[in-house]
Amino acid sequence: MDARFLGIADLAEVPSVAVVVDVMRAFTVAAWAFGRGAEKIVLAGSLDEALALKARHPDWVALKDGPPAPGFDAVNSPGLLRSLDLGGRTVVQKTTAGTVGALAVKDAPLVLCASFAVAEATAAVLRARDGGSGSVTYVVTGEDGQADEDLACAQYIDRLVTEETGTNAADFVRRAAESRAAGELTEGVRQGVHPDDVALCLEVDRFPFAMVAALEDSLMVLRPRAIPAPTDDDPDA
Repeated sequence: MDARFLGIADLAEVPSVAVVVDVMRAFTVAAWAFGRGAEKIVLAGSLDEALALKARHPDWVALKDGPPAPGFDAVNSPGLLRSLDLGGRTVVQKTTAGTVGALAVKDAPLVLCASFAVAEATAAVLRARDGGSGSVTYVVTGEDGQADEDLACAQYIDRLVTEETGTNAADFVRRAAESRAAGELTEGVRQGVHPDDVALCLEVDRFPFAMVAALEDSLMVLRPRAIPAPTDDDPDA
């Protein structure tokens, strides 16, 4: 597979397959939202759009980066979100990097949003597409494409696609743990943070689904895609 690792600003054309990576914290939060029962996540382009969607759909759950704010129900923290019951709910998410990256590739035929929490499931979708051949663009959303936690996760997923077995996550997770974002979350530089956020963002394969984003009635909507578990009849199991 031909893989490219690009920042949002470096996207000069619409990729055929895009994997948008935001480990700390957008797409770890998204994974937890689905884990807590959310039906879908609408990725908003601005805070105003998120608030407008919430106003039109009062039963939707709106969340954002940073501290709590009027009109929003939650913040972009997996540690805080994991206590919510989101069964059957729609979540509206607006973040600084992750949602921006997903919207930047909204016209791509296949858009996956990823973090360590859904790494293997994301790789499984990529392996299933054309037998893992073709090209994929990993969008490294943080720090103008320089966020090492996002790059490490993207490289880990790509390794899973190309090697499938024998790939150890430890070195990739260590890089993420030593990243600038992890330090800022640990030191309280960022707001709207739970003490467990970094640890939750470093959990590998917490959830058995990938997250696929696609346009639905002009909105970019993220949904979980379950990956079937191997069976005894599966020769590769």
